[in-house]
Amino acid sequence: MRLLVSPINIEEAEAAMAGGADILDVKNPREGSLGANFPWVIRSVAEVAAGKLPVSATIGDFDYKPGTASLAALGAAFSGADYIKVGLLKIKNQDQAGEMLGPIVKSVKEFDDGKKLVAAAYSDYSRVGSIAPMDLPEVASDCGADVVMVDTAIKDGKTTFEFMSENEIGEFISAGHDRGMEVAIAGTIKFGDLELLRRVGPDIIGVRGAVCGGDRSGQIKEELVRRMKADLS
Repeated sequence: MRLLVSPINIEEAEAAMAGGADILDVKNPREGSLGANFPWVIRSVAEVAAGKLPVSATIGDFDYKPGTASLAALGAAFSGADYIKVGLLKIKNQDQAGEMLGPIVKSVKEFDDGKKLVAAAYSDYSRVGSIAPMDLPEVASDCGADVVMVDTAIKDGKTTFEFMSENEIGEFISAGHDRGMEVAIAGTIKFGDLELLRRVGPDIIGVRGAVCGGDRSGQIKEELVRRMKADLS
């Protein structure tokens, strides 16, 4: 499993790299679970990464705005992100998801076919009225996405594992793999969750709060990134 760590600035990106992160995921927690950061921040983190590891960028937790999301995705790609991640927060069903993801994928791939699109659903979808995670892999694959992901929409300390059972997470991972995509799991992941993650075997796990000392509004700590990386081995 690769460890994705979500910095908000250059200093945190450097700490995540020093701790052994595999992917830097630029985000802005003040704008939500997958809140978008500024183009110049994405660019600065890409410069810090200097091709040594890939950079991901979140573009927001979206309602039904395919055009806005497509422009945001292109902006993130142009700014240097290798993975562009979109959250389908207020997308109700597969039809809406397809109408969102198709143009987003097109905007990214026409710019650079080597860049990857990450489509994210939410484990606590019933709390926010969004598409169920198990409805995402089929439509994401049909639209040409490269990665499917599950996160938590509401950051109140509850984890993905409180909303999805181990079997359900395993089924989500299998559904993604069966369609040729990579699968990422996030959502207030704690050190105590790593054993379960090793059992179900996603390709990527995403963290922020755990490597900030339990507070996602804190600062990423190199030693906690290093510890999590070691615990995944």
